[in-house]
Amino acid sequence: MIWSAFVIGIIGSVHCVGMCGPIVLVLPGDGSEKMRFFASRILYNVGRSITYAFMGLLIGFIGQSIALAGYQQWLGIAAGVLMILSVLLPTKAARKVLPTGLYDRALASVKSRLGKLLSNSSQSSLFTIGILNGFLPCGLVYMALAGSLAMGSALGGAAYMFLFGLGTLPLLVVVSYAGTLLTAGIRRKITRFLPIGVVILGLLFILRGLSLGIPFISPDMDMMKKKGSMAPEKAKVELREGKAPPCCQ
Repeated sequence: MIWSAFVIGIIGSVHCVGMCGPIVLVLPGDGSEKMRFFASRILYNVGRSITYAFMGLLIGFIGQSIALAGYQQWLGIAAGVLMILSVLLPTKAARKVLPTGLYDRALASVKSRLGKLLSNSSQSSLFTIGILNGFLPCGLVYMALAGSLAMGSALGGAAYMFLFGLGTLPLLVVVSYAGTLLTAGIRRKITRFLPIGVVILGLLFILRGLSLGIPFISPDMDMMKKKGSMAPEKAKVELREGKAPPCCQ
């Protein structure tokens, strides 16, 4: 399901235009040096993706611990439930449950640092702006993090979130050139469908975790594991009988 990260990024990038679009539009630098301008926007977005990958790495460690305990299939179910809850639960309700004092202070520090960097047009500053921007609160990022949990490994979680970041890159780069490419009305219409897409992905994660034996949608994970464990033994038997493995025929 790692492909779902890029899908969430592509579809959700319309939401990003509304949230991060203003930052993209005020990034230092102009279009007089075309290659430098393009490179700076790519650096900014890669910086965001690296922050997302770092978040995915941390969440992936949690998923890895759960997977090693033998609950790999439950990871997909948990990720799907978290995705659906992120759509159904209002943000205000989440803030009441989660401790926000320390987080709010850290957020204020990030915003202060961003304000200073926006006056510097160096490539390193634009990369750092992207790194810091990745820490700004975003419901879409939290949905993607739920998906990274299901990867069951730290590296898998990091890869999932990096792909998510790359999925948001194309539209944000276009916006940096075209300005307010999408009007507020168009963004509102498109973003109405985003929660529906997230719920559908959440249901797919749940179905995959349930291992119902439905090809492609909910394959039988136990059967796949048995086939995987039998393959090496089968190869040994074929070699003993003088049969060449398929790769050598």
